[in-house]
Amino acid sequence: MAAPHRSIALAALAALAGAGGAAAATHDAPSQAVGDWTVTPSRDGAGCFMTRTYQRTGGTTLLLGLDVDGANHLSVLNANWSIKPKDRLKLNFHLTKANYPRHFAVGMASAGQQGFVTSFDVKFPGDFAASTVLLITRDKVTVERLPLDGSGAAVAALRRCVEGQRKAAGSAGTVRSDDIPLDPFAAARPKKPKS
Repeated sequence: MAAPHRSIALAALAALAGAGGAAAATHDAPSQAVGDWTVTPSRDGAGCFMTRTYQRTGGTTLLLGLDVDGANHLSVLNANWSIKPKDRLKLNFHLTKANYPRHFAVGMASAGQQGFVTSFDVKFPGDFAASTVLLITRDKVTVERLPLDGSGAAVAALRRCVEGQRKAAGSAGTVRSDDIPLDPFAAARPKKPKS
């Protein structure tokens, strides 16, 4: 698996682990219920995620994570699915307000469910918030059709949560970076001889 795709999977697995699988965890920062969604800060302080479980056969869990650096990841899992961890596939994501055709996803498993994780451009959380339905297809097969009612308020709470994480990281002290060269892997320049 290429490094960017590995980081997508690792970020989602960490978020799911922090969520105790499909359910939101109790830890230092409290989870917040926003309608049918639960918004929870990640344990590592790198961002927050929102989850929703749909009462379907196999119980579908949707997780949207947003990191303090602006990256996002979407995971969808179900106990009946046969997708294996690290499987690579292309899925079509149709939102009410946007489409993401043939989008790369990576298989994953958590808490007895199998599914996938992927990431999108920075516009995705806004598109997600403005939509009423998320339709996911694999070629012509429908993977899932999920109502997104309340997603606008949940994404707003998610963004506030991430901003709180960002402020908390800033108040913990800044790490000096002015001594790091622009390209630390550039060939070392020979030092001028002393005269």
